[in-house]
Amino acid sequence: MNCTPSCVARCLNGIDRIGAWTGMLGIRLLLAYEFGTAGLEKMRGENWFADIQVAFPFPFSVVPADISWALATWTELIGAVALAVGLGTRFWAVSLLILDVVAWASVHGGNGYNVCDNGFKLPLMYLVMLVPLVLSGPGRLSIDHWLRSRI
Repeated sequence: MNCTPSCVARCLNGIDRIGAWTGMLGIRLLLAYEFGTAGLEKMRGENWFADIQVAFPFPFSVVPADISWALATWTELIGAVALAVGLGTRFWAVSLLILDVVAWASVHGGNGYNVCDNGFKLPLMYLVMLVPLVLSGPGRLSIDHWLRSRI
């Protein structure tokens, strides 16, 4: 098969068009699953934030543990649904990024990198996936894109 530069360019342009629609979808869905699962676990479990509240960075360390627990739970649950459908993506990505940094600082940071030791590997991966959503948005396959195209 003889691939000319124009053939390669057409192929790459086609992949770019597909990526514009679906490129961020996988990241959104994975993050939605992970944060949604964490939110459900908090909703069904007991509040253990009182045990670690002193490790929270300021200003989160001065918020009562019950309020922090509720905020974390509902941010994870609502944020997960919003990321899945691509609604308010940048807002929820920033919200979850803040939650992730607080979790890293208060729970995972001192445990090393390894996931098995409750280390910071997963919070780091979530942070790296949230940043493109903040900077680039949800992609075309999202409610945000649909709403924006109507303005």
